[in-house]
Amino acid sequence: MVEAAEKAILDFYTYPPVGTDDWRYTFQTAQVRALELQMLTKATLLDMANAENFEQTADLLTATEYALSPGAKNFAEVENNLRRRRTEVRELFADLMIDKSIVELFRTRDDFANLRLALRRTLTERPLGTDYSNEGNVSPEIFEQVFEEENYELFPDYMQQAVEQAVLAYYQNKDIRQIDYAIDRFQAEYNLKKARRLKSIFLLGLFKIQIDLTNIRTMLRLKFTESEQRNMFIKGGFIELQRLTKALETDYAALGSLFFVLPYHRVVEAGANYLMSDKSFLTAERQCEEFLNGFLKTTIQITAGPQPIIAFLLMKENEIRTVRLILTAKKNSLDTKLILDRLAQ
Repeated sequence: MVEAAEKAILDFYTYPPVGTDDWRYTFQTAQVRALELQMLTKATLLDMANAENFEQTADLLTATEYALSPGAKNFAEVENNLRRRRTEVRELFADLMIDKSIVELFRTRDDFANLRLALRRTLTERPLGTDYSNEGNVSPEIFEQVFEEENYELFPDYMQQAVEQAVLAYYQNKDIRQIDYAIDRFQAEYNLKKARRLKSIFLLGLFKIQIDLTNIRTMLRLKFTESEQRNMFIKGGFIELQRLTKALETDYAALGSLFFVLPYHRVVEAGANYLMSDKSFLTAERQCEEFLNGFLKTTIQITAGPQPIIAFLLMKENEIRTVRLILTAKKNSLDTKLILDRLAQ
């Protein structure tokens, strides 16, 4: 079954398959279905975006889990509140998941994020700092010890391999961006390998979509900056790398037709058109977000299984980011149109 998910992209119309039911998760799936009903509606997010100022936007959150305490509506409190919400949803995810190896897999997101931060500071001879996430598999204390003592053997094997690849990439021309690219590539490869070991059709499709969306963003940014780099794409997605490379030599107006046979046609076309007209990646980011959310919502067809729980985690994290985005924009008095252009529909 996992092999079926790795066939050519034309084997499915819009989204790859999500797998079958796992009746061990009957109670957990019912719980997240109830929690999904409490998520912010599109109407609420639009009202927040259209509010006149930060204070009015914050008032709209009064009846939600994001409500601020009375008389305290400064942005520091907003940030702390959103961090607490994210921590709570991740802890709930860990409690609901029977397969703890999946929990460990999603915690590696913070491990790799911490690793990017630590390597950028170490290789550019900046202070190590102490602001690492404590929600990964490796504690911030271990991170500090590893880089203070330069003892990478304290890391798990996958972290040691990521460090080696990132350091080698950086020292080719001492370009700090190569650290992020190398870790992104390694993380994508690691995710796919774990999905195959777990024999999860859903995770395999999810990670391939994430690779594709990352590559689409990269393609648009390389075109916009007129970069000569051609080896920045990540392998393992549904989109052939040759098509992405060809897109770098194609006019913006023709990008839609180049991707016409793929489910990402609208993502590319809308993102490219907005980039041409407004010199901004807002629509590209929105389209990528909408596409991923669309895939996650297809887990509604699963009556019981880990798929709806994983989807809830990712959709809830996205909701938290959206709330932060709107409140940050309002705090900085950004144009409402820009906020609406960025919001997923």
